Amino acid sequence: MILIDKLAYSSAIRHKSPFLKSAFSVGTLLICVSARSFVISLVVLVMMGCVTIFFSRTSPSHYIKLMIAPFAFLALGTVAIAVNLTDTPMDLLNLPIGSKYIAVSWFSMLYALRLIIVSLASVSCLYFLILTTPMMDLFYVMKKLRCPSLIIEIMMLTYRYIFVLFEMASSIMTAQNCRLGNISAKSAINGMGNMLSVILIRAMQKANALFDAMESRCYDGQIRVLYENQTATIKERLQVGFSLVILAGLAIWCRFNGGI
Repeated sequence: MILIDKLAYSSAIRHKSPFLKSAFSVGTLLICVSARSFVISLVVLVMMGCVTIFFSRTSPSHYIKLMIAPFAFLALGTVAIAVNLTDTPMDLLNLPIGSKYIAVSWFSMLYALRLIIVSLASVSCLYFLILTTPMMDLFYVMKKLRCPSLIIEIMMLTYRYIFVLFEMASSIMTAQNCRLGNISAKSAINGMGNMLSVILIRAMQKANALFDAMESRCYDGQIRVLYENQTATIKERLQVGFSLVILAGLAIWCRFNGGI
C-alpha cells in the first residue's frame, strides 16, 4: 500500500485532472466488462499496463508483482468453474471416481480463461487510476459527484489508518525477529497472536487521541481538506474521448463478428 501511494504521488500525470483520469479508467473498465471478449480484454490489459508503467514511473517488475495477487485469486476461484463433477465424461479431461467423473470441457475451460482475462483487464484499469491519482484527488472527485460526506470521511479515516496499522505491525514484527520470536512455527503463531492483540489496543488508543486532537481543533462533524482544482485541456479531453470511441468501436466489431 505504501508503494502504491508513493507511485501515485510521483506519477508523471499526478497534476492532471482527476476527473479525466477517472473517466478514462472507468470508461475503459465499462467497455471491457460489457464486451466480455478475449480481444478487447487483451487490448485493455496491454494498453493499460503500458500506460500505467509509462506514466506512474513504476518498473515492469513492480507492476507484474501487483498483478500476481489478483491473478492468483482468480486462478483459484475459477477452478470451480472449469472443473465439473458429472455422470458422463467430457471432451477435454476426465478423471473417473467411482461412477462419477471429475471432468473439464472445452467450453468450461474457455469460459474460465475468459473470466480471468476480463478480470485482469478490469484490475489493470483500476491500477492505472490508483497508481497515477492520489487518494485525496479521488476523494475530491467523489465529493463533486455528490457522494455523501459521511462515506468520504469514513473512507478517508480508513485510508489513513491502513498506514498507521501497517507501521505498528511492521515495528512489532521487526522487534519479534530481533528477539528470535519467529524461529519456529509455534513461536510464530504465538507472536502473531500477541502482535494482533497489541495492534488492537494501540489502534484504539490512537483513535481516541485522534478524536481528542480533532475536538481541540473545533471539529464540528465534518473533515475539511484543501483540494487542488485541476482542469483538463481540450486536447486531453479529445485524446481520452477518441481512445474510448476507438475501443468501443472495436468492442462492437468483435460482438458482431462472433464475440471473440
